[in-house]
Amino acid sequence: MLGSMDNPVAYGEAKVFVHADVPTMAHAAADQAARIMREAVEARGVVHAMFATGNSQLAFVEALVTATPDVPWSETVLFHMDEYVGVGADHPAGFQRWIRQRIVDRTAPKAAYFVEGLGDADAECRRYADLLAMHPLDLCCLGIGENGHLAFNDPPVADFHDPLNVKVVELDEACRQQQVNEGHFVDMDTVPTHALTVTIPALLRAGEVLAIVPEARKAVPVHAALTGPVSTKCPASALQTISHASVHLDPDSASLLPH
Repeated sequence: MLGSMDNPVAYGEAKVFVHADVPTMAHAAADQAARIMREAVEARGVVHAMFATGNSQLAFVEALVTATPDVPWSETVLFHMDEYVGVGADHPAGFQRWIRQRIVDRTAPKAAYFVEGLGDADAECRRYADLLAMHPLDLCCLGIGENGHLAFNDPPVADFHDPLNVKVVELDEACRQQQVNEGHFVDMDTVPTHALTVTIPALLRAGEVLAIVPEARKAVPVHAALTGPVSTKCPASALQTISHASVHLDPDSASLLPH
């Protein structure tokens, strides 16, 4: 295995682990996340954790919720990363619903704060940014999009020095097509054109950043993120710049990396 848990491979500042298969990757990432969460609780009595949504996160979240011992959920203040503009709490493709059903309802955390897609989007950005300022993140668990995005920071709108912590963005075509391909929407016409997202500086400011990135469809963006130049053309390349990033891959997503 390239980059075992005892001996990761460095790409820039980031530590990269390539696991034998998706279940192994999911459990290793869940064990690391649980350790980070326990250490924060031991230090301060609470942990502030942010989680991504989407199909690539399913195995990891399931492992963390059902198969990882001693996760301090009752001392966890939980956040998620983004929501479509105009999508409410119970929309089948909404990310608030995803987080609520797969984590919150099953673990009963100390608190959970959701990005609200309805109402005044600019006011919601300010509200969520204020919450993040009051709860500095100990842990941020994210994925990498097919276009290299982190959260909904697509290449046209990504800013490594963004002055905002939460903003409204226009989704690019590749991002919207991914939502159709994953089965969240029936076609491009039904995918919202705008979303609210936590920005790249706010994501990477967390004490520890875990990128959980399985599947062959992620091989090209993983290669660009880890071996290409640090550029907003591939927003995930920002992971190369932080020593507190751990990237968990399976053989398919790692297939284009040099061995």
